Amino acid sequence: MKQPPVPSYYRATATPYEPHAPLQVREEMRVAIIGGGFAGLNTALGLAERGVRDVVVLEREQVGFGASGRNGGFVFGGYSLGEEALHRQLGAERAKGIFDLTTAAVQRIRERVTRYAIPCDMVDQGVIWANWFRDPNVLRKRQRLLAEHYRVHWDWLPQEELREVVRSERYYDGLYERNALHLHPLNYAIGLAAAAIQQGVRIYENSDVWRLRRERNHWLISTPQGELQAEHVVLACGGYLAGLRRQIDRAILPIATYVMVTEPLGDRLDECLRTRAAVYDTRFAFDYYRPLQDTRLLWGGRISIRNRSAAAVQRVLTRDLLRVFPALKGLRIDYAWSGLMSYARHQMPQIGTDGAGLWWAQAFGGHGLAPTCAAGELLAAAVAEGSEDWKQFADYGLAHTYKPLGLLAAQTSYWWQEFNDWFKTSLEG
Repeated sequence: MKQPPVPSYYRATATPYEPHAPLQVREEMRVAIIGGGFAGLNTALGLAERGVRDVVVLEREQVGFGASGRNGGFVFGGYSLGEEALHRQLGAERAKGIFDLTTAAVQRIRERVTRYAIPCDMVDQGVIWANWFRDPNVLRKRQRLLAEHYRVHWDWLPQEELREVVRSERYYDGLYERNALHLHPLNYAIGLAAAAIQQGVRIYENSDVWRLRRERNHWLISTPQGELQAEHVVLACGGYLAGLRRQIDRAILPIATYVMVTEPLGDRLDECLRTRAAVYDTRFAFDYYRPLQDTRLLWGGRISIRNRSAAAVQRVLTRDLLRVFPALKGLRIDYAWSGLMSYARHQMPQIGTDGAGLWWAQAFGGHGLAPTCAAGELLAAAVAEGSEDWKQFADYGLAHTYKPLGLLAAQTSYWWQEFNDWFKTSLEG
């Protein structure tokens, strides 16, 4: 009988490091960050780079445990809310300003990987958006919108050229985004943590914060074995809710997504992909995938309101993969896993404060790497320098998600969009 895959390729290939001890003392710090994922680590490093040294990060599990160490590893500009909706809601100038935060973050990630020598297999070869449908208008429309309103230029890939590099008859034309890259996200998180520690930040793992309360002019943070007093607290827990502030937790939907990694394919990978770029397609319920350094193929897709077993993830995603690359029939899947992302009803990150030193950064909705970097910079500048640039996200507040009805609505919406993708595909024959 076939053994189920082990949980995560990222965890299996993680950069070794000495585990950080849990908090076991009582300390006074200027800033306490709850959550050791991208949002928390970028905030901590942003503060350290601005000269703020009395910063601590508290992580319930290990650094990068949540979505930060489980995602597809794509790094590109934009948000879960598309560029057209962003332009419509904010107007040309504000939309471009908030979008530019993410394109600047892509460059910042490049620079940090280089500056701190983070061994995260960064591949700076762009991303391909491959058209699942025959109609090229969806590509042309987005290409024009990005050029005219965001000053971002994606290259047209005619079908012949696309199929030279992505060797599947499933796709038609495509767009190529050069200012994009992909990397090993867990190793990137581990590298961010190491860089922050080098500059004086303290990180405590296995430190479950069970109480957060305001006392006079500071915050008290309690864990099973220790306590912190801090002037500022940043909640950066994503889909793995801390249960510390109901208003913040109820504003997001924890949504699962699925990823798997194949066996090393050797020359078989070249038969499918002749590019080092990452790829995703134009459906709402899209596949996303990328080649890894050891000739494996990482494949992700689907969203759900529940996690699935590794065997179930393997079964569902293998079916998706073979629709695109039928020549890989019979391949072995070595790793499969799922994880929780945080979504807001408005599909934008929630970045804000209560005005009394409590800050939050969450709801990155599957577009985490660049926006979490941007969020960390905004919060670090706010705390260290009094910057109010974070107010660019004021229109996207803590909108109530009405769980569990909100979760059911999200799943129903996804199924409806998935049906629309299927129906459109079937009409094209």
